[in-house]
Amino acid sequence: MKTQVKALVVGGGAVGTSIAYHLARAGWSDVMLLERDELTSGSTWHAAGLLPLFNMSYATTHIHKYSVDFYKTLEDETGLNAGFSICGNLRMAQTDDRMDEYRLYSSVAETAGVYHEFLTPSEIKDRWPLLRTEDLKGALFHPQDGYINPADVTMAMAKGARQRGVIIERKWQVDGYEWKGDHWDVTVTKMGEKGGNLVPTDETTVISAEHVVTATGNHSQRTAKLLGIKIPAIPVEHQFIVTEPDPALVEYRKNGGAEHPVLRDADAKWYVREERGGWILGPYERNAPARFAYGVPDSFRADLFPLDLERIEEEYMSMIHRIPSSETVGLKDDFNGPICYTPDGNPLVGPAPGLRNMWLAEGFSFGITAAGGTGYYLAQLMTQGEAEIDMASLDPKRYGPWMTTEYGVKKNEECYEHVYILHHPDEEREACRPLRTAPAYDMQKALGAQFGQVNGWERPNYYGPKDAPDSFDHDSRSFRRGAWWQYAEAESKAIRDGAGLIDATAFAKHRISGPGATAFLDWFTCNKLPKVGRINLTYALTDAGTTRTEYTIVREAEDDYYLVSAGAWHAYDQDYLFKAVADKEAEFGRINAEDVTTQWGVFAIAGPKSRDVLAELIRDADPETALSNKRFPWLTMRNIELGMCPVKAIRVAYTGELGWELHHPIEMGRYLWTQLMAAGEKHGLTPVGARAQNWLRQEKSYRAFGTELGRDATPAEAGLDRFIDLSKDFHGKQAMLDTGIRSKCVTLLIDGPADADPWGKEALRDMEGNYVGRLTSGGWSVHFGKQIGMGYVKPAIAEVGTKLQVKIMGQMWPCEVVEDSPYDPANKTIRVDG
Repeated sequence: MKTQVKALVVGGGAVGTSIAYHLARAGWSDVMLLERDELTSGSTWHAAGLLPLFNMSYATTHIHKYSVDFYKTLEDETGLNAGFSICGNLRMAQTDDRMDEYRLYSSVAETAGVYHEFLTPSEIKDRWPLLRTEDLKGALFHPQDGYINPADVTMAMAKGARQRGVIIERKWQVDGYEWKGDHWDVTVTKMGEKGGNLVPTDETTVISAEHVVTATGNHSQRTAKLLGIKIPAIPVEHQFIVTEPDPALVEYRKNGGAEHPVLRDADAKWYVREERGGWILGPYERNAPARFAYGVPDSFRADLFPLDLERIEEEYMSMIHRIPSSETVGLKDDFNGPICYTPDGNPLVGPAPGLRNMWLAEGFSFGITAAGGTGYYLAQLMTQGEAEIDMASLDPKRYGPWMTTEYGVKKNEECYEHVYILHHPDEEREACRPLRTAPAYDMQKALGAQFGQVNGWERPNYYGPKDAPDSFDHDSRSFRRGAWWQYAEAESKAIRDGAGLIDATAFAKHRISGPGATAFLDWFTCNKLPKVGRINLTYALTDAGTTRTEYTIVREAEDDYYLVSAGAWHAYDQDYLFKAVADKEAEFGRINAEDVTTQWGVFAIAGPKSRDVLAELIRDADPETALSNKRFPWLTMRNIELGMCPVKAIRVAYTGELGWELHHPIEMGRYLWTQLMAAGEKHGLTPVGARAQNWLRQEKSYRAFGTELGRDATPAEAGLDRFIDLSKDFHGKQAMLDTGIRSKCVTLLIDGPADADPWGKEALRDMEGNYVGRLTSGGWSVHFGKQIGMGYVKPAIAEVGTKLQVKIMGQMWPCEVVEDSPYDPANKTIRVDG
């Protein structure tokens, strides 16, 4: 066995073989893949092999599309037929709400170039007469995908990898990882068999690898323990059954009927496809249990669990309803095996937290669909530094160290159950909540707060009626305007006209200090560093010159900085920051890096009356001038006292109004909330949630990380020139300049429908109907009384006044590119004196 390689891939399922193949295709000639058993012996062997082209994730859609296109090329390259049946995929809808979901899917599909068409119930019946369609509203049809044989496609990729020089070794188990400063020493043990079980032998060796990729599937918890990290990938039981041949189906095909597409009756929670004259039914039922939360037993190989037909009885009967001819057909085979899930259903792809040159590809609930694209885009990350699409939404660090095994179990079971439950963009799932709460949580709840979860934190989305009638459903979701919309609108107006109070405790907060802090941050970020007592908005870049993290930097002393970034990206930002500190400390001098997130709570107060509210509480020798522009200018920080609470007050507002962020000792959050609400009563202070804030920041064209800002666009392309100091050298500068302007971020006002707003996933077209870009954010503008959105378009059409069209709920609506910060472009309200 070879003991020194550039890249070692651990795991021989579809995902692992694809990664090995694509690393070799990308030019790495020294790649090895290890499998503890036989190739495909994990979840790959019992997968149904479906290939849904896309979902609501922009990155995952690209991954799926690449896979479907790539699999069609494998036979020409390797001579092996992967068993790809291009029969199409039919997503049926029983309700109008489901059709709305498909209309939003349609717009997302357009942004990735995925062809699709809508069918009426009668058109479905004409094409596939065995289906009952009178209770359907319609369907979304993808004629270019279908299903594939999982084992065959894996073997084809394995052969393609070998042809490109990859070494594949079977029956070797990884038992240890040790980082040696520039490579990993990976201890491996030869596996043998005893009594049908896989057992370790006495033969061990150490493989030296510059890079390691884990694609260990059901064994991800063992991988996590070996690496000393947390990986929220835990399998859940998934059942599917295979029927005997259906005489009606056999006759239909005998008479020239086309193969049925993969049928998805999402409202009935199942998929069905043809199999040798019969049907495969795959349900996503309630109460499917998680398995292997603490590791896979040594005795479990290519094994299955006992079938639980009672658990899927409802789904089985609904298949008979949809395909009446299946009622008299017997069962031929059944499968109940482990399929890995993550809390949000998306895989974990990218650098492992806290580790160097360790890459994860874990948690694939649609592993066959995602395998090809994962290999392609992960290979780009590893060999080029970045992928051509932003992979942040799949990054393993989107879950922080607060996550436990029990959390992973419960959320993954919930995720499995929700595979076919309507995926409203405003959905908030209930498992494991509340978990992380700020001190004022109970008080906000008493005021009618309806919470969302951000990185485990409970954060008010909006405040509904405290004494709502039984008929009011806070949990009512919609692809149009949900029950919450009227309250978000009222909260937006409250900030524009008076004063609003927002709990922003979930912000990530770090302190960088020490003799090397200033030189480090000057290199690490692209804007000028602020002077002492001032703040700046700035960006850390990737090696490719794209946006990696957005920071508000507060300079508290000459070499003492307080960094604030998005709460949803806490571990993601911290990992990048701390690794950069470790890399540059020898060059710049001692740098102290601390995570202070849970030490500081944050309330944001904003609106024309916000100064009046704070004046009621501030303790100062001259309280009348303490908050004036002279003593407390815009973009400054002051240590103040509000009643008995010491506050690090930052004069900035994400809503575009006069306002402050009030960073306070977190243990005083309950006290400070009480004082602010009491002081604000006579000034009309209103508690405000995240949804109103999101609308308001779009009126100011404030970019948000994860939407407008990400690793697929540079700060220059995002239109952030005023935050880029080209007079200094900073990380990623030359790459940013070399990239140029491929697309530009713009703000659009939209004359849209009366009952729906864009969600930030919609396609943009010019007036001739040509696709020109996509929205990244969307909502309602209370100032302009119409829909608003932000997104990226081709540079040639980014000029103010350009007329475009946006697809909302299946129809094209006119929109216009407007100047940045269409609300108060001169920032007069932010700077107003008092």
